[in-house]
Amino acid sequence: MRDKLEKLIYAYEELEKKLSDPAVASDIKEFTRLNKEYAHQTDLVNAAREYLSALDDIEAAKEMLHEASDAEEKELLQADIAENEEKLPQLEEDIKFMLIPADPADEKDTIVEIRAGVGGDEAGIFAGDLFKMYERFIAAKGWKSEVLSSSPSDAGGFKTIEFKVTGDRVYSVMKYESGVHRVQRIPKTESQGRIQTSTATVAVLPEADEIDIQINQEDLRIDTYCASGPGGQCVNTTYSAVRITHLPTNTVVQSQDQRSQIQNREVCMQMLRARLYEKELERQQAELGAERQSQIGHGNRSEKIRTYNQPQDRVTDHRIGFNSTYNSVLLGDGLANVIDALAAADRAEKLAQQV
Repeated sequence: MRDKLEKLIYAYEELEKKLSDPAVASDIKEFTRLNKEYAHQTDLVNAAREYLSALDDIEAAKEMLHEASDAEEKELLQADIAENEEKLPQLEEDIKFMLIPADPADEKDTIVEIRAGVGGDEAGIFAGDLFKMYERFIAAKGWKSEVLSSSPSDAGGFKTIEFKVTGDRVYSVMKYESGVHRVQRIPKTESQGRIQTSTATVAVLPEADEIDIQINQEDLRIDTYCASGPGGQCVNTTYSAVRITHLPTNTVVQSQDQRSQIQNREVCMQMLRARLYEKELERQQAELGAERQSQIGHGNRSEKIRTYNQPQDRVTDHRIGFNSTYNSVLLGDGLANVIDALAAADRAEKLAQQV
């Protein structure tokens, strides 16, 4: 392990030299890439240095202990050895986890789609509540969100809404939200106080660059039509709304919320790249025979992942059996605690697989 850690530290120091090179600093794209890599290696390198330092201190103390004659000196050296040996197991466990290859999509921004499921008007209202929950969570993280496309529900909320989230390692956090969300509560329209169960589906897609996914224009069918609903003076008067169909995969995306046809087309291409990128990731994982981490890692949108029970003031994440309160998660800032628990369970599972 020492050799591996020493090589890692050497590579990190070489990366540090590159970042101070004026030629690299003048290339914004390359500098940004290297700087991200440098930042994400820092914790691992610090742990590696601490681990090697503890090993060196133990070795030095043992040599001195062998030559020491004074009882008090021997006692101090033995205490020093014991203290450093106590550090090693936790440091080793931390390093092993940090050496696990990261999900290549973790660095990416995301496109999130919320779609009303079973439950009629209440499902649309619940989809809107989920969107508000994510808005609060995103703001608290210091990220930014932008609505790409939406279809409001007549009773409030949304039939569907798609929005983009940008920030530091967004997908590494938001990926835990993919799946079916279920709510049990008394709808505002329910006069007899009966509890109704409704669902909404959340899909979290890593945003793909043109470099990640090459799309041939001849594989696209692009349709334009008049936008409907809120959106400014051009609504219902110009063909600003855009629908793009990727013919080889029959993947359809559409946008009408932007001000112009050009902007709606760009939004559609962003969504299309994200969907095709997700399909490619699934294909690669299937070829490797790897489980898609449907319980924790990515979430399967056909599986119920979480229940929000208003009468019992309880939220249960079924993947790990984690419980919180309805008001704190759906109406407050408690979503962070749920995601932290999922991430911890994911880390534990990966560490167990590594061992």
